[in-house]
Amino acid sequence: MEKALLSNALNLIAPLATDEEFHGPSIAEFFPAALLFEGTPFEINRIMLIRILATVAVLLIFWLGTRKMKLVPGRFQGLVEMGLDFVRINIAEDLLGVKDGRRFLPLITTIFFMVLFMNLPGIIPGLNIAGTSVIGVPLVLAAAAYIAFVYAGVKKNPGGFFKNALFPPGVPWFLYIIVTPIEFISTFVLRPITLTLRLMMNMVVGHLLLVLFFAATHFFFFTLGDWWGLFGIGTALFGTVFTFFEILIAVLQAYIFALLTTVYIQLALAEEH
Repeated sequence: MEKALLSNALNLIAPLATDEEFHGPSIAEFFPAALLFEGTPFEINRIMLIRILATVAVLLIFWLGTRKMKLVPGRFQGLVEMGLDFVRINIAEDLLGVKDGRRFLPLITTIFFMVLFMNLPGIIPGLNIAGTSVIGVPLVLAAAAYIAFVYAGVKKNPGGFFKNALFPPGVPWFLYIIVTPIEFISTFVLRPITLTLRLMMNMVVGHLLLVLFFAATHFFFFTLGDWWGLFGIGTALFGTVFTFFEILIAVLQAYIFALLTTVYIQLALAEEH
């Protein structure tokens, strides 16, 4: 009975290994078959479904947590307020000040919680893949961050933002031949690219490692059996430990994405711009 229960649990989060051959995870898992509307622009596959569920979860949690606000909050309202205050105080206002922090707070808060809720399905049995593990969502959020910091700079200094970004004051004129292309690439090209790839690749690697550990556990326990189960115990322990580590990574990536977005806005609002 216990063996059957363990088998069912592992099957939720790991592909089956059969025919005495181990089948590890592959990049094909990030391109699953369509579930609905195949071949149309509205095609929904497993990852799209996870993104929809994550979006609904964000909206539902904040709607339930804020629809009947009380002066003395209950546990659920207090938890929601704690999350919102963390973003407002420790990210937005800490880096941008109260005035600019509140101006850009809706964007920063949306980015933080969308990344967080898209990341967490990566460790939920039955889902086991993050909505940010394919480039679409990271790219859209990086584009939003890019537009925000360019808008902030142009709004603050319409005539001098691009000039000061590409031609930093105090640099000898003959060095602009070298400095200007570097500033253009680092400020206007690499920022959205690094935001996108940092988030996506962390989620890709996390998924592959989790599937590898638990697929190996299933293989050792139920395909090879006998004393090979000792290896299965080891891979199960590694998988369990890495699951908790992946929770930390999911939260940390949300924090880093929101923090870097805020830093870029801060740089655009700096006095020299």
